[in-house]
Amino acid sequence: MAGSKSTVPEISRRDFLNGVALSVAAGLAPRELFAERRYPPALTGMRGNHPGSFEAAHRLAWNQARPARPAEQTDATYDLVIIGGGLSGLAAAFLYQQRHGGRVLVLDNHDDFGGHAKRNEFSVGGERLIGYGGSQSIDSPATYSPEARQILADVGVRTEPFYDYFDRGYFERRGLKPTIFFEAERYGKNRLVLNALGDYRGAPDPDEAAAAVSAYPISDAAKRSLRELLDYAADPFDDLDNAAKIAKLRGMTYVAYLAEVLGVHDEVVGILRDRIKGLWGVGWDSLSALEAWRSGEPGTAGLRVEDDVTGDGHGAEPYIFHFPDGNAGVARALVGKLVPEAFPARTMEAQVLADVDYSLLDVKGAPTRVRLNALALDLRNTADGRHVDVTYVRDGRTERVRGRHAIMAGYLHMLPYLCPEVGAEQKAAIDYAEKVPLVYLSLAVRNWRAFAELGTHSIYVPQSDFMHSFGLDFPVSMGGYEFTRSPDTPTVVHGSFIPASPGLGLSAREQHVAGRARIYDMRYEDFERLIVRQLDGALGDGGFDVERDLAAITVNRWPHGYAYEYNDFFDPPGYGPQKGPHIRARERLGRISIANSDAAAFAYVDGAFDSAHRAVTEVLGEKKPA
Repeated sequence: MAGSKSTVPEISRRDFLNGVALSVAAGLAPRELFAERRYPPALTGMRGNHPGSFEAAHRLAWNQARPARPAEQTDATYDLVIIGGGLSGLAAAFLYQQRHGGRVLVLDNHDDFGGHAKRNEFSVGGERLIGYGGSQSIDSPATYSPEARQILADVGVRTEPFYDYFDRGYFERRGLKPTIFFEAERYGKNRLVLNALGDYRGAPDPDEAAAAVSAYPISDAAKRSLRELLDYAADPFDDLDNAAKIAKLRGMTYVAYLAEVLGVHDEVVGILRDRIKGLWGVGWDSLSALEAWRSGEPGTAGLRVEDDVTGDGHGAEPYIFHFPDGNAGVARALVGKLVPEAFPARTMEAQVLADVDYSLLDVKGAPTRVRLNALALDLRNTADGRHVDVTYVRDGRTERVRGRHAIMAGYLHMLPYLCPEVGAEQKAAIDYAEKVPLVYLSLAVRNWRAFAELGTHSIYVPQSDFMHSFGLDFPVSMGGYEFTRSPDTPTVVHGSFIPASPGLGLSAREQHVAGRARIYDMRYEDFERLIVRQLDGALGDGGFDVERDLAAITVNRWPHGYAYEYNDFFDPPGYGPQKGPHIRARERLGRISIANSDAAAFAYVDGAFDSAHRAVTEVLGEKKPA
């Protein structure tokens, strides 16, 4: 794989299995292991909400263990203090500087900026590999608000070049197709077969799909049922008018629609159930049949429905606007504008291989300072109403800073614990939403020969207790970084683990709470064991050898992941970005405004940007925000 060489120390597979990675996961080794260059994107082991980034917040939320506020300020007074250095917080800092100037301080509890937009790097065989550990792509930029589009333009992110940078024919030219992996733990035998259901790129040829179904380890009755479902094009509710049909579809899950309306075999329902988990954080047992129709799921093609939810153009553009490091590329572009000394690369292409100088992010006297490893634990307006005091912990010390204004751009659920001024009604509105827990796994492999031998690029795992999907990363080459050209060269395999709880009768929000607890309880070695099991099972017949071929693992654990988006099976009709408890939840508190995609009820880049725009507009008093 072409690209620049990395100075990151290479971890051998033997060291990896002998416990180096385990000590990284425990939060013990990064300072020693990467002493010569402690570059956050290159740290492996347990990342995302990494050890040290959340424990004090948990003590505050669970035990009201609030640290004593320093009697005096430990830093100067800023024009604006922003809590949260994710896309929304960075965008808010950028917009404020653009419109007003002054001094801005951004606080973030992690050792890297970007929030969920995290960059993962590896060095394998002397080659630098880049992947993403969270926020994935710029989805449907043509649907962005004018304000969100302008932020992208102003920081130098252009979407049109991705039509060249993203090689949409890469997998097809190499004969690689989406597959299903039936795990022995559930199906009695490991079996990797063509995915007859297709993926977001489309469905396979009907004859090819029918042949694939014959090889599925399910009963003959289930095979017949699946073939019938793939051909089904009728409308079972043809006797209902549009309003009644919509009410009927949103009142039942897609699983119920398949089983009770279409009579689909239980084994087939099980195969389809988890296809949507990566988007919503729950399976089709917790999402409506109406949402399945919007998503084009099998058995819904004949439904004649007019639904204005689909009229926004979302998804009309190809899903190709993806940096090699996902939306970390957007976060880095923002930092390049905010702290140019730390990241002087000026174009989005040059930024791909450029390193950030983290020592320059927080320099005294700079217009914007980005302070990492700084966990805010107290946020309140001063008695005279002229400032906001923010108390935070950093390196074991409690510090206090003052701002003329503040923007809460972090996890909104924490605001009532941080700020004693939040009233009962606003707290109830904040508590309504539950962020979606998820884990993104970046697996550096020495080669992907097994994928080539098996003819696959992506693998869906139905009814799995771990990764529901994994496969080769997006084929993006830009700025001198080249996606792997040969199966015998290193690359990054991306996996998704969504800890949902199907079949227990839990609402989506309840499943998010349970899933969060599960991934907090998992140790690094638990993840490694499950990764090894699935890679061995799915790729073993292609010659994959975990000991030989798996070079390193980064576990991007996000217990508080996606912003909660309203689920029309569980939430009241009409709830969405323009209506719902989040409107009350984000109301300003004195000089404290609220950003983050939580405040937009929309887990996308433009949700974060639109929230930043609204919050900065409040701060500057330009107009009353919607």
